[in-house]
Amino acid sequence: MAKTIDIGFVLGVIVVVLLAAAGGAMSMTICSMDSTQLGQCLPSIQGPSPSPPTKECCAVIKMADLHCLCNYKHVLPNFGVNPGLAMALPKKCGLNPPPECDSP
Repeated sequence: MAKTIDIGFVLGVIVVVLLAAAGGAMSMTICSMDSTQLGQCLPSIQGPSPSPPTKECCAVIKMADLHCLCNYKHVLPNFGVNPGLAMALPKKCGLNPPPECDSP
């Protein structure tokens, strides 16, 4: 059975990633996180040599609804985000990620 994608969520992710990348001041909540704070985690999930997550990044991840984030990990590459790195953030921040974060 194929998963359906909530277009509103996908558009929200696009806006969040673009705002975080551009350092935008507009804020919205997605998966229980403030979009303006997501920029704290970009160095840990992008590029060939990502840095370890900062305390600020982990604080953002600890507020996140991990089930929500993990259900949409397949769209992350469309925004220049490495899904493997993104799904590893909870564990690197001392959290127990849901099982769907580990599956391909």
